[in-house]
Amino acid sequence: MGREAGFTGLGVFLTLLGFVLEPAAAQGLPEYHPNNPVVESRSGIYFQPFVEPRAGWRLAVGLDYASMTELAFGFSTDTSFLLDAESYRFSLGIAKDLGPYDFLLADVSVGGVFAGGLDGFLNWYHNLFGISFPEREGRPENEFDYHYRYPDGTRVEYSSSDFHLNDLRIGAGHRFSPKVQSVLSVTLPTSTAADGYGRGVVSASLLTTVRAQITPRLTYEGELGLGYTPRHGPLKQIQNQSFIALTSGLRYRFWGRQSLYANLYWAAPQYDDVAEATALEREELDLDFGWIYRTSGGRDWRIGLTEDLYPSGPGIDLIMRVGTSW
Repeated sequence: MGREAGFTGLGVFLTLLGFVLEPAAAQGLPEYHPNNPVVESRSGIYFQPFVEPRAGWRLAVGLDYASMTELAFGFSTDTSFLLDAESYRFSLGIAKDLGPYDFLLADVSVGGVFAGGLDGFLNWYHNLFGISFPEREGRPENEFDYHYRYPDGTRVEYSSSDFHLNDLRIGAGHRFSPKVQSVLSVTLPTSTAADGYGRGVVSASLLTTVRAQITPRLTYEGELGLGYTPRHGPLKQIQNQSFIALTSGLRYRFWGRQSLYANLYWAAPQYDDVAEATALEREELDLDFGWIYRTSGGRDWRIGLTEDLYPSGPGIDLIMRVGTSW
């Protein structure tokens, strides 16, 4: 319990810190979406970077590829929850100013969740560096499984989905100052995947982002996200409806137009009263980090990774990320 309270306090402190720092230059962090299907099928909260005022349309394209093995034993020798898969998410985001203070956002994406083929490489990688990965022990390589079993023996099993449309996201934002903005974000149930991937209902989130220039080379961004999603689907008995998330991150321009970034993402549990399946009822803690190159025309190109810092929670093992925005 102390560790959980510590993570929460750290996130709150770093987010509030942004309010007392000076306004920042127009170099921020990449957008971040959780990739675990059991998280994405519940909460609509994500990290929305500060949107700098600018004429014309903004575009962002990204590809995230993730590997995950979430495992919880319970109910004799069976597993109460198992998610063994790889996934991809290809997204297109657009933004348009309505004036000096207000703007609109939209995000459309396609994805897939399937058996994949990286298990052998990841096992070698973990063995090379002596990293313990007990969730993979006893699991066959490159075999898909995604299920939850209630204490009464009822089993909810999901199939893979090689290609599907995700929920459409639309939003409206307001800049209160050069360093504080809020976005009301709504997801619509447009997913073409089966149960277990889309939310199935409309979700709403209020995302408040602060931005600050610590030095001419160092930019801070933090966000407080509040969300609501009605219960829906086979797991509605154990679903939470209200959510909170915090992010806190830095972008450092170390040479020329090149920058490094790191962003800490914490989210409260999306599920409650989950017998034996601790990976569902605990908070998520991820570190998103990588390298960004800004061209002379103002376009950002990025390569990054996301690591799960709290393996007993719903954060997934590894996400490889590439993208560009302009």
